[in-house]
Amino acid sequence: MATYDDLTSKQKDYAVFLPALSSFYSRDVSKQRLDPNYIDPARVPSQFENGIEGINWLNKEEGYFTYKWSLYSAGHADIDISKPPGRDDMVRNRDRADTFILGDSGGFQIGKGVWEGDWKDPNCPKASKKRRQVLEWMDAYMDRGMILDIPAWVARSPAGQKATGISTYIEAVQGTYINNDYFMANRNGNCKFLNVLQGENHGEADDWYERMKKYCDPKQYSQPFEGWAMGGQNMCDIHLVLRRLVALRFDGLLEPGLHDWMHFLGTSKLEWATLLTDVQRAIRKYHNENFTVSFDCASPFLATANGQIYYDVVTPDRGKWSYQMQASVDNKKYSLDQRQFRDAVLNDRVFDTFLESPISERLKIKDVCIYKPGDLNKIGKEGRTSWDSFSYTLQMGHNVWTHLHAVQEANRQYDSGMYPGMLVSGSADKKTVRMYDRAYFRDIVDDIFATSDRSKAEALIEHYSKYWMSIVGTRGATGKKTLNSGTMFNSLFENTEPELPAVDDSGLDHSALDQLEVVED
Repeated sequence: MATYDDLTSKQKDYAVFLPALSSFYSRDVSKQRLDPNYIDPARVPSQFENGIEGINWLNKEEGYFTYKWSLYSAGHADIDISKPPGRDDMVRNRDRADTFILGDSGGFQIGKGVWEGDWKDPNCPKASKKRRQVLEWMDAYMDRGMILDIPAWVARSPAGQKATGISTYIEAVQGTYINNDYFMANRNGNCKFLNVLQGENHGEADDWYERMKKYCDPKQYSQPFEGWAMGGQNMCDIHLVLRRLVALRFDGLLEPGLHDWMHFLGTSKLEWATLLTDVQRAIRKYHNENFTVSFDCASPFLATANGQIYYDVVTPDRGKWSYQMQASVDNKKYSLDQRQFRDAVLNDRVFDTFLESPISERLKIKDVCIYKPGDLNKIGKEGRTSWDSFSYTLQMGHNVWTHLHAVQEANRQYDSGMYPGMLVSGSADKKTVRMYDRAYFRDIVDDIFATSDRSKAEALIEHYSKYWMSIVGTRGATGKKTLNSGTMFNSLFENTEPELPAVDDSGLDHSALDQLEVVED
């Protein structure tokens, strides 16, 4: 009998990973709910006892695996709430009592020039319409949401500059002021908002914080924003993260019942799943018992868009922790093959190992490799691939479960005394746990938040500055490149490719998912 996996019950007190739900995936779940024939019933895998609704992890009654938390972006949703739910029904008509969705505002779309308009002009018709729609969508459907920030990196985006009229850091700040003021004045209170912190180096990040912190200050607003989202350098530099958290605490902006949530954008490394758990536990212990840290990434969906599937999770003590992926099976010879997916890919040596998920165990290999030689696809042509669009959806579901399992497994192993290589010294034997003043990372973080003296907490952070340099940041950023962030940031910062087979978002083609999002919709 196929298994059901309740991942919500396994979450414990770990930092919360939010799968960044793709509208491509949501479309198939949503439209099948509205029209049982949207996907040909003959195309639904025969072992899907709950049909396509079984791949909806937000449905705790019918999902083959269930998990209550997710992120959904306004940049991929239909944010006109006057329209029927369509491809967003999975989100709009979920059980709000048993699920939680954080709304991403779509600042990325502004930065990339997708949402055109003069965003530094509060009266620009295009920008004003989008601003209003995002707020209405957040208030209607999201539990928490990020304010509509203009990311500082828009100044480096030619398309963003051309489409938005923003070409400098300070113009991004001014545009964010406009959006913040609008959200503050027009929110209806149904959604709790996170104040997004941007900045591409320590200097910009400090300046952005000083300018924007007022929006979370109950002394200045009767209904201030209720938490924080870490973007730009804030999301990938543990030195900066700890400095910011200490500032928030002693500025009175990390208070129970007021500022209970902090989200890290685009964080895919398993090691950071454990580090953020340490941070969450320390702040809960010493300052705010309600405090929750969350983080998201789109890796499960990006991987599939790039033709890859997760096949294993590795957490060796003192080694590289990663979810592992490779090109998935794609061969028309399997179109009539009745073998279970895992049996086929292992027996035919497509994979050396394969971690089964509640999705994959319900698949035959022909459910993925659907086209046989001579078959025409939906545009009336014979393509080279054996996949149709639903093949992507099925493998996305498997990848989501595997990524969730990986994050929770990393935390379980970390709690059992295992250490990722990131926390191991650079000694020749690679076996010595990195310790500074006889302290582990969790002990240092505990000491930082145990003290009620701000200067002491800040001094502790600076004392371990060389330690922070050794912690690799998210999206391939290396801690040692950001110690002296400031005017020298751009000359020091490098993007590094992860060593294979460890993969994170930086090794995937992000445009591939965007291309999938618009197929057949």
